[in-house]
Amino acid sequence: MTQELNDGVEGALGDLAESGPIDFLVIELPTDRATGDAAFPHLVDLVDRGIIRVLDLVVVRREEDGSVVGLGLEELDDGSTELAVFEGSRSGLLGDDDLDEAASAVEPGMTAVVLVYENVWAAPFATALRRNGAQLVASGRIPVQALIASLDATEPDA
Repeated sequence: MTQELNDGVEGALGDLAESGPIDFLVIELPTDRATGDAAFPHLVDLVDRGIIRVLDLVVVRREEDGSVVGLGLEELDDGSTELAVFEGSRSGLLGDDDLDEAASAVEPGMTAVVLVYENVWAAPFATALRRNGAQLVASGRIPVQALIASLDATEPDA
């Protein structure tokens, strides 16, 4: 993997005028371990191909009482997921309040991965827009689960 992960905010973001859009994901895991998980090698591949740049990858657990505990990647990874390459991937963008808010999206007793990344693929487009005086005024995401539910709701009953 070619990305330098311990650069802090300045190193992680570089020149903000040249950056692509920054997104985040909160991923609730089905267990406390990412044993044999097939998803994280795809994340490594996206980084290696220069499509995204990981700014933060943090693991949190929402305890049954609602409190939030930070976990190290080594507590999640059994060695089969390639998560070790992201150890120390912290830009400084996420504070404790951000992690508490992210953890509130998962069920009590569950573990979540909080991923903040730059869409490197979009950086040239975004930079050109900014240089021409344009600005992004809205963006959004449609979760796949919501799209599937919407499509299912429009299908006639069999």
